[in-house]
Amino acid sequence: MSLFTVTDNDRRIYEEQIKDYLPDQIIDIHTHVTKGPKKVKPGTPKRTVTWPSLVAAENKIEDIQEAYKLYFPDKEVTPLIFASKISDLESCYERNEYISYAKKVSGYPALYYSHPLQTADEVEREIFRNGYLGIKSYLSLSPSYIPGKEVRILDFFPPHQLEMINKNGLMVMLHVPRDARFRDPVNIAQIQHICETYPNIRLVIAHVGRAYCKCDIGDAFEKLKDYTDLYYDFTANTNAYVFEQLLKNVSEDKILFGSDEPIVRMRMHRIEENNTYINLIPPGLYGDPSQDPHLREVSEEEGKKLTFFMYEEILAMKEATTRLGLGKETVNKLFYSNSRKLLDELESKVRA
Repeated sequence: MSLFTVTDNDRRIYEEQIKDYLPDQIIDIHTHVTKGPKKVKPGTPKRTVTWPSLVAAENKIEDIQEAYKLYFPDKEVTPLIFASKISDLESCYERNEYISYAKKVSGYPALYYSHPLQTADEVEREIFRNGYLGIKSYLSLSPSYIPGKEVRILDFFPPHQLEMINKNGLMVMLHVPRDARFRDPVNIAQIQHICETYPNIRLVIAHVGRAYCKCDIGDAFEKLKDYTDLYYDFTANTNAYVFEQLLKNVSEDKILFGSDEPIVRMRMHRIEENNTYINLIPPGLYGDPSQDPHLREVSEEEGKKLTFFMYEEILAMKEATTRLGLGKETVNKLFYSNSRKLLDELESKVRA
């Protein structure tokens, strides 16, 4: 049985709108690989949206390999993999152990999913023992006494870990916290601080700073324009306007394709409403939509027209590059060569 269904409509969209737009080789810089559902201890504060967990309970290494064959049957895709569903130190060790295994059997590059309570020495040992290219973490791992709306970047990427990553010149994959997302002044100030204090870190701003709506940009690009070593991935984002602003304000050499696999298997179309995003989904496919304010069901007829989140993201970038008159050379950079250069640089450091 196939991992998920590819409909005639999906195939038509791929063949007519996506296949010839993409290069033959693709690097997906942002993917989650995990085995088994998330285990959450009672009393753990909820700091995440619900809807991503409705798409896939797990994403084993063989699952992501099959997924790429279904999405892109004639392309060669290499993901940068890291864990997810981490809630405490115990699950951190468990989930990273599976990534170590997945990396060995697949040959894919990987990041270590760090916990802020870990020492720099411990994280460094894990990086060089397994050949990880840097670290990823998440706002939900910040100390539980900090209200979710007040979490700062340095609460889950503590200075002692950043100092070690800077010493080794490795990657930090950053999912910014806070309700104001990319435009939040605390986020901007801490990104500037990291760039100035730890200049050897390869800092990747994931999801274009979670700017899923036009208003989420604010003056972030203006305030970060002098930090030319910053990278941005456009993972799990479908806003063509945001992508246009990204391409206008950031060197095309610093923009990276990422998917956020497995959530991009979701059938959806994203709209912007009252300065927030809404995922329009087929009726009944993801349970009760009232469990998350970002979900809204459409009619059965409309639901049949919805395709993968993966395709929606790519089509949004296609719209942006087309509007700006950018051709194959740029598209190849975004979807392959920029990430290839970055990964090659990082791999040379952990092999040394």
